[in-house]
Amino acid sequence: MIYVGIDVAKDKHDCFAMNSDGEILIERMTIQNNFDGFNSLFNSISQFNESFENIKVGLEATGHYSNNILNFLASKGFNVYVINPLQTNLYRKGQSLRKTKTDKLDARFIATMLITENLKPYSNLSYHISELKSLVRHRFRLVHERSKFKTSLSRLVTLVFPELEKIVWSISQNSVLYLLNELPSVKEISECNLKHLTAVLEKYSKGKYSRDKAIEIRELARKSIGTNSRSLSFELKQVIQTILFLQSQIDDIDKELKNLVDELNSPIMSIPGISYVSAAFILAEIGDINNFDSPAKLQAFAGLDPSTYQSGKYSATHSQMVKRGSKYLRWALLNATRLVCMRDKTFNDYKNSKLAEGKHYFVALSHTTKKLIRVIYYLLKTNNSYQLSKVA
Repeated sequence: MIYVGIDVAKDKHDCFAMNSDGEILIERMTIQNNFDGFNSLFNSISQFNESFENIKVGLEATGHYSNNILNFLASKGFNVYVINPLQTNLYRKGQSLRKTKTDKLDARFIATMLITENLKPYSNLSYHISELKSLVRHRFRLVHERSKFKTSLSRLVTLVFPELEKIVWSISQNSVLYLLNELPSVKEISECNLKHLTAVLEKYSKGKYSRDKAIEIRELARKSIGTNSRSLSFELKQVIQTILFLQSQIDDIDKELKNLVDELNSPIMSIPGISYVSAAFILAEIGDINNFDSPAKLQAFAGLDPSTYQSGKYSATHSQMVKRGSKYLRWALLNATRLVCMRDKTFNDYKNSKLAEGKHYFVALSHTTKKLIRVIYYLLKTNNSYQLSKVA
């Protein structure tokens, strides 16, 4: 058996190879992160005259830097192993008391781990899962950006028209956004024609706000302590336009996610409260359910397993979640659990039982999320649909 370790970087990759007897086949080989570099690595490995089934290639999960070489090696038929950087870091520290880290040593440690550690080979994700993963992470980043601009919106409204948020459901709702985009100061709102103000509110609130709300807003603007400032009004308009643009981008992503999830026809969509977006995040982050031997392994991957600490006669009774897994999966599962509890009696009763034990709401929610993980694991393994239990 041949073991190849690759330390991945942005512009180049360091490689090391050895056989089962510990004989070093490649002491150090540095390849460029391009087509010629990849082919050079392929030719070097191929010269060992071994069946590709007898060649194991390991590399760290280093985000987007490892994607291209990973896909290249998998397409050539090699057994590729993607290793968590936390594992390699701990393994390296366990080999020496000296604080030594180089790309050359990292490649060697990765190759050694292929021999000593029980690792699972990388499985090529299906086209749909790969597409989902790219889109859901892009969506996550856009939502994060939108949240930052909504914080700026709140600050500006407090300066320009502080009384407004007391008479509307949210200053981030469409009717308020479009109103302030057109009339970004209390002076403009107070002087606006009532018929036009009513038309704007009715259109973007879909009829929820009528003439009475327009009168209330205009009268409040006339008595507002808000600052009339050209620069603040200009900034407010730009912030609102950015929020609306980001929202339109998120809406477009959601449409694409729905199409992909429909094509997958996953059984987790039968769980009440699991939306297309939640399903997309969950399926994209889990990938191949066969990579997980048990629900506990999936729970650990989501970073929802409790930490443990025991020494001598002492054993900690209160421990926090590890939170070392996929933050995207953890976020999706926790949000999905909250909605599932609203629609399914079994989950709702389970959450309430944890609350009755005196647990904090978020602790009870995390316990319920673990139950959801077990259900999702079973459904994906068996391809069965969930049996609904309605909330009383």
